Amino acid sequence: MARVLIVDDEPDFVELIQEFVAGRGYEPLVAYSGREALQKVKDERPHIVLLDIRMPGMDGMEVLEKIREIDREIGVIMLTAVNDREIGRQSLQRGAFDYLVKPIDLKYLERVLWYKVAAMTL
Repeated sequence: MARVLIVDDEPDFVELIQEFVAGRGYEPLVAYSGREALQKVKDERPHIVLLDIRMPGMDGMEVLEKIREIDREIGVIMLTAVNDREIGRQSLQRGAFDYLVKPIDLKYLERVLWYKVAAMTL
């Protein structure tokens, strides 16, 4: 079962995505900060990380870079409430697999998760 780490400082959003991910057969893991996310990446080795860009303390871009230092194979999907093409471009250049704007299109998220998990099993 693929493990999906959801990283966001908004508990209501985390709960929604956690239920969505679990309902699709993935094992959800949760972190509410960048530091907590990095510890979970080291300890739990998720297959995919859904990572909010704007968080207090360590922002998502910094977390993305540190995840890449730990494991280059984890699929990182950046999430943000701000539709900014430059931030999206930067996150992809830094190694993100995809970039989604909140409110999240759950059908698109489901396809992205499936595609990344399918690519890992090849």
